[in-house]
Amino acid sequence: MSTEPSRRSATADAVVVGIGPVSIEDVVRVARDDAAVVVSEEALVAIAESRKRIEELAQDPTPVYGVSTGFGALATRHIPPEMRADLQRSLIRSHAAGTGAEVEREVVRALMLLRLSTLATGRTGVRVETVEAYAAMLSAGLTPVVYEYGSLGCSGDLAPLSHVALALIGEGTVRTSAGIEMPAAEALSAHGLTPVVLAEKEGLALINGTDGMLGQLVLALHDLRRLLQIADVAAAMSVEGQLGTDRVFAEDLQQLRPHPGQALAAANMRRVLADSAIVASHRGPECTRVQDAYSLRCAPQVAGAARDTVEHARTVAERELDSAVDNPVVTRDGRVESNGNFHGAPIAYVLDFLAIVTADVASISERRTDRFLDVARNRGLNPFLAEDPGVDSGHMIAQYTQAAIVSELKRLANPASTDSIPSSAMQEDHVSMGWSAARKLRRSVDGLTRVLAIEILTAARAIEMRAPLASAPGTAAVVAAVRETVEGPGPDRFLAPEIEAVVAAIRSDRLLEAVERVLGPLS
Repeated sequence: MSTEPSRRSATADAVVVGIGPVSIEDVVRVARDDAAVVVSEEALVAIAESRKRIEELAQDPTPVYGVSTGFGALATRHIPPEMRADLQRSLIRSHAAGTGAEVEREVVRALMLLRLSTLATGRTGVRVETVEAYAAMLSAGLTPVVYEYGSLGCSGDLAPLSHVALALIGEGTVRTSAGIEMPAAEALSAHGLTPVVLAEKEGLALINGTDGMLGQLVLALHDLRRLLQIADVAAAMSVEGQLGTDRVFAEDLQQLRPHPGQALAAANMRRVLADSAIVASHRGPECTRVQDAYSLRCAPQVAGAARDTVEHARTVAERELDSAVDNPVVTRDGRVESNGNFHGAPIAYVLDFLAIVTADVASISERRTDRFLDVARNRGLNPFLAEDPGVDSGHMIAQYTQAAIVSELKRLANPASTDSIPSSAMQEDHVSMGWSAARKLRRSVDGLTRVLAIEILTAARAIEMRAPLASAPGTAAVVAAVRETVEGPGPDRFLAPEIEAVVAAIRSDRLLEAVERVLGPLS
């Protein structure tokens, strides 16, 4: 990691963007909490210094890629000075070629912060006024309209970043902080901002990065950290509700296979199940059950492997956050060099890895839910946890919903990064498809949230049906939090709103906070 000063803001109001890396927390603050951004004085100095070098090269009769030439397969044409402003504008217009559904506001704000982050390193050769205009648009809450399709993940996320750059020059459309769509020129004017007229090299610098796929990776990492803790809670609830044993989660057993994520997951499950009268009720010699099913017994191994994969992805993300991705770049000794750092392979691979583990964590959750509903396996509970089986269907179709989501997640786990489609007249003959990997991971994270919500909803019902046996303090806290918005066992009700209520409780961290108020922070 860089030893340069952090960009982390010293104030509570804005994220300060300097020559060092932004943090994952900074990205979330800007993307989701609408934090403003400020470019540090140190960064402004570095930007001005590298711009001097670009201006020197702009006067050189020898062609320099990105400064005095065309782009991609058209890089052999030397562009005279009087046409270079047109060149930059044409680049942005032509590359803003996305189509499909509109990309989420938080994703666009994340990619904008990350592009600003690279601009602030002083390695791209843009002007100070361009960087400040970009930061002002972000701070004003103006979010350019970006579309689903258009990026191959090499050279970076060209089309999505071009739609943002298009707004910066006063073209295209944006959404205000209130979500109102309007022409970019009108929105800029309403906020006292002036469209930028791009100079040499600036068009490339605004669009040649991995910021879209990286932004989505960062947001997914933030979400998955908490979702994996929720997965541990859900697994513990299922073990308790199905009269499983907590002995398999013992610390000495986990140490026999010292994967760090597995140890953390097992520790969480032990804590959530501690002091459970339900678990204690079948510990004696009268219990003839030898082993629990894999979906219960192996929960730490699956959730732990997912954690370890997330940590690997976090390492890759932090390296990328510490990168200056552009082509060409201005080196510290003043050279302007072409390079391949814009290729999205490192990010694309971990995006795909995360989609795989997300699908598997959801899959084992669905299997635990299914066991609750089968009278042959649920150890004395009503079929489908129905109040009056036959008249009531209980949670029968909730499991169908889980199964449909899990099936979709398995399709989304098919890696995008193994694909490549040549482009730009075979100049860009191998691409990462990292943007596509990021888009499907967002759907995967949403699907996992919903699958875990259904498991928790079902497990809470089953635990209450074990009365008068008392549940563990940890699981009781979750059940109580669920019951704030969802009624307890009884005749069939409209189930969809109850599922959505638990989904909302997971996303708001309300369920996890309920557990942690009782047990302290989970691992």
